[in-house]
Parts: sequence; structure tokens; C-alpha cells
Amino acid sequence: MNSKTQRQAVINSIRSKSNESKFGDKFFKALVIGASIYTLFMVVLVFYALSEGSVPILLKEGFNFVIGTDWNPVEGNESFGALPYIIGTLVSSSIAMIIAVPISIGIAIFVNEMVRGKIGTVLSFIVELLAAVPSIVYGLWALFVFRFVIKDYIETPLYNTLGNKLPIFGSTPFGLDVFTAGIVLAIMIIPIVSAVSREVIKAVPNSQREAAYALGATRWEVVKMAILPYGKSGLLGASFLGLGRAIGETILVTMIIGNAVGLSAIPSSLFSPSQTLSSIIANEFNEASGDLHLSALIGLGLVLFIITLLINVGAIFIVSRVTKSHSNLSD
Repeated sequence: MNSKTQRQAVINSIRSKSNESKFGDKFFKALVIGASIYTLFMVVLVFYALSEGSVPILLKEGFNFVIGTDWNPVEGNESFGALPYIIGTLVSSSIAMIIAVPISIGIAIFVNEMVRGKIGTVLSFIVELLAAVPSIVYGLWALFVFRFVIKDYIETPLYNTLGNKLPIFGSTPFGLDVFTAGIVLAIMIIPIVSAVSREVIKAVPNSQREAAYALGATRWEVVKMAILPYGKSGLLGASFLGLGRAIGETILVTMIIGNAVGLSAIPSSLFSPSQTLSSIIANEFNEASGDLHLSALIGLGLVLFIITLLINVGAIFIVSRVTKSHSNLSD
């Protein structure tokens, strides 16, 4: 009788724990679903707010708002076009990515594969400290110090030697241009891309390295043939994360890109002043005098939102394709 009672008690205890576990699973599932719905709701809410504010300018300009180049906020003669600022955004972000991605992946490889232990930890900490620097500090440093270094030691020599031969170096250097903005943006996103890249490379199984070393590969060949192909989907994701950060940066770009307006904001060379979607919103939002001007600035925000969304969707598609092709090769 006692043994039956003990068995029943054990069974009841197991059932109780199972019910608690099921309740915990259901609660966690509901929490995750709620967080996902909340995130989607916020995205839809932002899109709705931007779309509603953009209605006046879209009714007046139509699709010409996206492809137009004129920008005249004077009441009675209003004309607004977003194309120069779209180009400025894409050019400055592209310069930043061309510079930042190889450096960031190089830092990640160096820290994980070349110098492990305390030295690698210290180097990682130093790089991550850059991520804690506010963008306004980067902007002030670039405005009062870095732009003169770029102008005197990079832009001026390139202009003097190649300005007559290559149009991309044809504008007179001033230091406040799309090239300087791209370099400082690259410095700012390096900690983000390198941190994610470092975790991706760290997640590569040691069996990949050991197999390559067993075949007689050198350290660089191990990196090239075993580590980078295995982690390329994660590295692509890190790069797109940095791109999204560069496209949305405001204060830093506003201070050093030159803040050209209208057709002159389309950079004719790397040394031309320009302006991005976010920088012109920051420059003119407080001074928007008319409803149409305010609607045009909100419309720029909508364009920036759509560009960012398209980049993220494209990143997901590319990463999934790379991951699928890698898994097929592994099979």
C-alpha cells in the first residue's frame, strides 16, 4: 500500500512538473509572438505616419518627387525633388562600405586567428570602444581635425596628379565632401561590422581548421579556403548591418558632407559637396515654413524608410541564397 502511494506521488509530481513545463512553453511562445507582433506593428505605424505626412507633396509632385532634382522651399514657387539626396546617401554609404568591410573582416581574422588570448581580447576591447563614441563626437573631430588631414594629404595630391585625367578627382578639394563623409562613416561602422564578423569567425568549427591544416595548408590558406567560405553568410549579414547603420546616420554626415542643395547635391566627383536624405531632414526640419516644405521633408523620410527596408529584404534574400548554396555544397 505504501509503495502504491509512493508511486502515485511520483506520478503526480511528474505530471505537475510536466504541466508547469507546458505552461512555461506556452508563456514563452506567447511572449515571443507578442514581441514579433509588436515589432511588426511599430514598422507599420511608422510607415503609416510617414505616408500620411507625405500625401501633400506626393499629390503635387507625384513620382517626380523621387526623380526630381530641384529643391526650392520658397512659398509660391515650391519645387521638391529627392534624387540628389538619394544619390548622396548611396554614394557616401558605398564609400563607407568599400573601406569598412575589408578592414572589419581583417580585424576579425587577426583577432581570432592570428593573436588569440590576452592580446586579442585587448584589441577587441579597443575596437569596441569606438562603438561607444557618440556620432556628434565623430562629427566634431572630423569637422575641426580630420577633414584637414584628408584634404592636405589625400585629396589635394590626388587632385593635382589625377584631377585632369579622372573626373572622380576633378573637383577642387575643400574637405567637406562626400569622400570625407564616407571615410568617417567607415570609421564609425567598423566596430559594428568587426564585432559581428568576429563572432561569425569564432563560430566556425575547429574541425574546418584542423582539416585544412591536416592537408598542409598555411594559416592564410586556412582562412581563405576553410573559414571565410564557411562563414560567408554571416559576414554578408554583418556587412549589411553596417550598411544600414551608414545609410541612417544623420548628425555626423550633416556636419561634414558639405550640405549642397538641389542639383548641386549630386556629386560630380569624390571631392564634391553633397547631402543625404537624413542630413537634409536634420538641416531643414526646424526651418520648414510651409506645409508643403514640411511634407517634402517627411516624404524624404518615407523614401529613406523604403530604401532601408529594401536593403534589409535584399540582405535576407542574399544571405539565405548563400546559406542554401553552402548547405548544398556541404551535402
